Amino acid sequence: MRALVTGGNGFVGRHLCRELRERGHVTIAAGRANDGTVDLDLDLGDPQSVRRAVDEATPDVVFHLAAQASNPRATQEPLETYDTNVLGTARVIDAIRDLPANVRPRLLFVSSGEVYGAHASDEMPLREETFARPATPYAASKFAAEAIVLASCRTYGISAVVTRAFNQTGPGQSDAYVVPAFAARLARIAAGGDPVLLVGNLDPKRDFLDVRDAARAYAVLGETGQGGEIYNVCSGTPVAIVDILRKLVTVAHVGVEIREDPALLRPVDVPIVYGDNAKLRAATGWEPAIPLVRTLRDIYDCAVGRVAAGA
Repeated sequence: MRALVTGGNGFVGRHLCRELRERGHVTIAAGRANDGTVDLDLDLGDPQSVRRAVDEATPDVVFHLAAQASNPRATQEPLETYDTNVLGTARVIDAIRDLPANVRPRLLFVSSGEVYGAHASDEMPLREETFARPATPYAASKFAAEAIVLASCRTYGISAVVTRAFNQTGPGQSDAYVVPAFAARLARIAAGGDPVLLVGNLDPKRDFLDVRDAARAYAVLGETGQGGEIYNVCSGTPVAIVDILRKLVTVAHVGVEIREDPALLRPVDVPIVYGDNAKLRAATGWEPAIPLVRTLRDIYDCAVGRVAAGA
């Protein structure tokens, strides 16, 4: 199989490219080439760039991960986010649609569990048929892109799969996200830094999945997923943020003073969010394989390396 991975130099994209290559697939990473880690340059805002990437890769499957993925940035710059996430996805589909039917690749679109929006605790776990009510520009952009992808199945006969990813974490993730942010702070404490760790609300429970397990799910769905279907990609298990921090402190073996900082508290924090992965399991035999403690150890080791390197 020849696989084109848009966003192949991103956090999830790098892990997916590695997974696909380990499975024996020819894999072409496409994205902004400013760091030299992609095979093809790709600008989702430029239809010709998108078409050129698809034409040059001649893929059997397009894994569309490239997106504006920052919730805060999406809130500040919604139009840019809609252009990248919604119209960018439409441009990918248009490039696929223009190919002859006998060489038209299938599409796997990576969406987000955030499209579900806020639901009561008794509505958990969130299933693919749960009513989606996106509450942020980022979530809205992903839900709109989903609609475009699924419409392409019905209108143009494109074989396309939609995945809804929950909290993916693992080595290499940006410190802008909660788990690597904790790990980075603990690594600095271990290196002699101030032992005070300021935190927000640690009570919410979220569904954390190792990015390597997520990459494996995308790979198997790219190989065998049913066109026109939506699959949750999640652990299926809620974990409190405070338990994540406790486990990281144990991994780091450091003394730390945890203080709540009012500036870090969100106006609204949904108490619990987690998904149901039964549909993915039944369709592919996939299941999470990496224990949370290993994920946290790998994230912490990555943070220690960055601190040692002065990053």
